[in-house]
Formats: sequence, structure tokens, C-alpha cells
Amino acid sequence: MTISGHGSAAKSIVDELRNEIISGHLQSGERLGEMALAERFSVSRGPIREALRSLADAGLVSFAPNVGARVRRMTIEDARALYEVRAALESEAARLAASRASKDDARQLIDLLVNQEPVVRAHPHGAYLQGGGDTDFHAVISRLSDNRLITRLLFEELYPQLLLLRQQHQNVRGRGVEALHEHERIAEAISQGEPELAGMLMRRHIRESWTSLERQMASEGEG
Repeated sequence: MTISGHGSAAKSIVDELRNEIISGHLQSGERLGEMALAERFSVSRGPIREALRSLADAGLVSFAPNVGARVRRMTIEDARALYEVRAALESEAARLAASRASKDDARQLIDLLVNQEPVVRAHPHGAYLQGGGDTDFHAVISRLSDNRLITRLLFEELYPQLLLLRQQHQNVRGRGVEALHEHERIAEAISQGEPELAGMLMRRHIRESWTSLERQMASEGEG
């Protein structure tokens, strides 16, 4: 994502609109009119155009002729591509974490799952929703991988689009307990220092998540 020309004004607009998109305050398909946004942020249309281009580069906004900018609505092909890249990056992150994380660092994954278990078991078929940062299992693993490029790609490119996809499909029947068990096996492999097993389990976990989402999207007629 590149900000130039209008500098800090465009960046602050990007940050605010990104938060509104991934939180669901701005819905998929919602129009982002330049004039309305310029009035809202008390700026000219230049910083607005720059901010919208940056959000488009990040995969959160799309442009259409005679329509302009809208919050992106992901097709099943978009989602599939996202999960294919996610599987590659996160399986490698898990493999590296198992090779590089100390026992104490790896322990935080297990502690995290212990804290999440009661909520998941109370709603076994709900979505396995986590917070951000250190309360998100996948985010912690990316940090434990000690690979700044993988972490940057996940946090700046992939995770915002995954959050948008989650907002677009809030009613997907969750994998709650199944996902929790998969997380537990991944955490155990990392804590035991078994990189190949950790990578394989993560790839399988993401494949199962995609299979569930793909089935839901197909039933909704998304394409």
C-alpha cells in the first residue's frame, strides 16, 4: 500500500476507512463517493482518491466504470485465491515457529487456547471468532516464526482481506470445536519442536476452513 503526494491526510483516511470496512461498519458493495468522503473528512478530493487507490491495492475496495469506488465484494474465486496464499504462508509460519520458538514462547499458544475453549464449547457450531494481535492464534504463530516478511504479508495484505471476507459471510456455520481441536494439535507440534508436522497440520487446518466456506458460498450462489 503506497501513500504519496497528500501524505498524512491520505494515510489517516486510509486507516479510518480500513477499520470501518473490516469491522463491517461499511458493508461489502457499499459505494464510497469521493464528494461525500471529501466533505466528511474536510479535505479536497485529491487525498480521497489517493486513499481509495491505496485501499484498492490492499484488496478492500474495487472500482467500476460509471460507478466509482465500492467496498469490495469477494467472489468465490477471490476467496479461493486468498486461501491458497494463506495456506502457503501460514503453513510455513507454523513450520518456522516450531523450529525457532522457545518453549516459553510456544507455551503462550497453549495458554491462549485454554482461555478460548470455554467460549468455543458454549457455541460449538458458531464461528470461531478471535480478537486481534496476541489474542489471535494465527497472528501469534506468525510472530513466533521470526520472519518479518511473512508477518508483514499476513498482517498488511492477507488478514485485512480475510476480515472483509468474514464480514461478508457472517452467517457461515462455524467449525468451532473442530477448529479448536485443530489449533490444539498445531500448538502441540510447535511446542514439541516438530516443524514438518506443524506445517502439515496448519495446511490441513486451512484447507478444512476453506472447504467449509466454499460450500457455504456455493450454496449462496456466489461466483
